[in-house]
Amino acid sequence: MSDKIKLKVSKRKITGRKVKKLRGEGILPANIYGKDIKSLSVQLPTKDFKVVFEQAGETGIIEVSVDKETKARPVLIHNVHLHPVTDEFLHADFHQVELTKKVTVDIPIELKGEAPAVSKGGVLLQLMDEVEVEALPTDLPDKFEINVSKLEEIGQRISLKDLKVSDKIKLMVNNLDELIVKIEEPTKEEKPEEKPEEEEVVEGEEPETEAPAEGEEKPKETEEEKPKEKKPEAKPETKPETKKPAKPKVKKK
Repeated sequence: MSDKIKLKVSKRKITGRKVKKLRGEGILPANIYGKDIKSLSVQLPTKDFKVVFEQAGETGIIEVSVDKETKARPVLIHNVHLHPVTDEFLHADFHQVELTKKVTVDIPIELKGEAPAVSKGGVLLQLMDEVEVEALPTDLPDKFEINVSKLEEIGQRISLKDLKVSDKIKLMVNNLDELIVKIEEPTKEEKPEEKPEEEEVVEGEEPETEAPAEGEEKPKETEEEKPKEKKPEAKPETKPETKKPAKPKVKKK
């Protein structure tokens, strides 16, 4: 385990909706909580948190020093809230842990390399991007890496049992055969429906129709089949022209 990362925070008195003012001043509201530990509201410069979060993620131990406390608290970053549009940090929780007791944490899974099966037309699907583990805080890995360069054919897959996991780490899963990555065939594009070939009708001939069976009446023409008679257009009656005073036009709103 690399050297622990240090971070300074101060106790926070502002709570509720008023914390929006803190964010406007570049201050991030946060909480420290843990088992048998009273929750503590704290604050720190957002720029300091950003640097630490990039280094530790959610699996690295951080030594948090609270003002006027003589002993640093070992914590893990938890529940980071971001603005849905700007990705600005809005709030964070620090989970205080005991270094001698195991914790349960989600570890990210990252893919490494390129799968040759993709160049053969296959589609690579990542079905799992993190897995829950149990371990001592100091034994937690930053991430699990999966090398997909061995996936050469369509249909090949990698499951949880293929992860390289230390004896000090327990995977909190029920089925080790659960898939992480697989190569699938590309979905076939639907072909356009072919129109039935129309029978060629020779000019002057009528298309053949089925003759009614013996004893059956010839089907009557439907209204749609009957040719519509064109009625002579009625001529409008001519009346002596009379001039009426023009009415003013009114625009409807």
